[in-house]
Amino acid sequence: MRLSFKLLFTAVITGCSLPLLSAQDLAPRAYIITPVHSNAITLTYSFYNGSVLFDGAVPITDASARVNVQVLSLYHSLRLFGRSANITASLPYGVGNFQGSVIGTHATAYRSGLLDSTLRVSVNLKGGPAMDAREMRQWHQKMLLGVSLKVVAPTGQYDSTKLLNYGANRWAFKPEVGLSRRWGHWLVDTYGGAWIYTANHDYFSQSQNVLNIQTQNPIGSFEGHFSYDMRPRLWASLDGNFWVGGRTSINGIESPKTLQQNSRIGATVSFPVSKYQSLKFSYNRGDYIRFGGNFDNISVAWQYSWLGRPN
Repeated sequence: MRLSFKLLFTAVITGCSLPLLSAQDLAPRAYIITPVHSNAITLTYSFYNGSVLFDGAVPITDASARVNVQVLSLYHSLRLFGRSANITASLPYGVGNFQGSVIGTHATAYRSGLLDSTLRVSVNLKGGPAMDAREMRQWHQKMLLGVSLKVVAPTGQYDSTKLLNYGANRWAFKPEVGLSRRWGHWLVDTYGGAWIYTANHDYFSQSQNVLNIQTQNPIGSFEGHFSYDMRPRLWASLDGNFWVGGRTSINGIESPKTLQQNSRIGATVSFPVSKYQSLKFSYNRGDYIRFGGNFDNISVAWQYSWLGRPN
């Protein structure tokens, strides 16, 4: 039975155990530019609830997870070679319960701790020169073309004696190209990128003398958003994405059934609370899930923004 539990949690960790797989991101208006020296602090609460599908890769049924995640994010815009650019750093913390049955035997796990932190750098290439607030008021967006790089650092909770961890104990990189086009009150955003992972050289082992190496193939990620401005700072968006790839190998042995070919759909609404504050609500769910987490996600974010150079 020990082997069965090992299969359960191995499948969970390699198949998208924690519902925060980076490929599942839905981020409308990610390439919209702001005046130089714009700053923001954002607190986000997300609740994930749903099942984990294994497509016959392992004999597991009724696998599910309920996870609460809080994220602190800091944003700053700047001038880079005359173009608009920005940097966002995020630190998440999660509390979750996981469960599943293997050949009729029920297993559960509880985790609480830091997840891996992220840093995203974005630069506009076309349509968005660096501008101050006065210039920005006279500017009207048409087409924006930008590139970004997101880096996920292995700062999350990780214990090689446990198969279920909030940290992945590896680096991840996502280069991406984003296009944003406005027609009056309507806005269309499309992004395309790829997640690239380094190896985890300290993957689960019941013996400290044995080191396992976990690797994962790249994941191609595609995302689209269709939104409408009802008035300044009040907007709503329909969101969707698709990602494919990510087969996982342990010590060079690949599991072909861990291929992910999944998509999510959802909606987002953002509205101002005051001159400096805003709230954003979003909901998304799995539209087509072949392997991995089929989760419903509800998120609420509070943002405080201001303009000015750091002292």
